[in-house]
Amino acid sequence: MDNKLLEILVCPVCKGRLIYDKEAQELLCKADRLAFPIRDDIPVMLEEEARKLSLDEYDRLK
Repeated sequence: MDNKLLEILVCPVCKGRLIYDKEAQELLCKADRLAFPIRDDIPVMLEEEARKLSLDEYDRLK
């Protein structure tokens, strides 16, 4: 994932900062507890494509 792209991408729901999870290939929004998938190096920034983070996943976020 390109660092310059990560700097400008925000959560489409709350416009908040995203956390890149390289292992899972997702962008995480702590505020909304959402994980946006990255498919073929392209972030899918659609709320309906995001999955809800479990409480365990949420607790592990920075």
